[in-house]
Amino acid sequence: MNGNALLTLLLVNFALIGLLPILFFRRGGDFNLRWIATGAPFFVVPVLLLMGRFGLLEPVFGGGAASPPVAVVLSTISIALLSMTVGSHRVPLALWHQDDDAPVELVTWGPYARIRHPFYTSFLLAFAAAVVALPHVSTVACLAYAWLALSVTARREERRLAESRFGEDYGRYLQRTGRFWPRIGS
Repeated sequence: MNGNALLTLLLVNFALIGLLPILFFRRGGDFNLRWIATGAPFFVVPVLLLMGRFGLLEPVFGGGAASPPVAVVLSTISIALLSMTVGSHRVPLALWHQDDDAPVELVTWGPYARIRHPFYTSFLLAFAAAVVALPHVSTVACLAYAWLALSVTARREERRLAESRFGEDYGRYLQRTGRFWPRIGS
């Protein structure tokens, strides 16, 4: 795969993630500081990838012949998981994670049968693909920041679900699923 095709795939991956608020998530809420802080790397990485493609940002480590195929695989899995996750919902989720959001449904089928936060997993896979495609301190920093921000958000969501009317069922669900990756042996 040539550089333009890989760049296109990665940009499509991030565009699909960026379109989720329009195409899938429930309306309402504010672009609060928490949302902006969590979303920042999703806007930065596509710019970094474009800078890399046009020679304004050079890879500083890694790379090699295996990198483009690995980036393609990671991005393709990200897009597939994103699609399967959207398809497993009967009720759109609240995008905004506002203080007054209350869980309306406990989804434990589809990708959720193994992973509690498959949207976040697909996002992290997109960031990992970007790191493999453009191994630079800035892309690694964005991946690390996204991991931290999504971990904080996931913990907050898990606490809300545990305290909701789904608490007992959610407790059993926690025991058999991993947060971002399938639990080994479950």
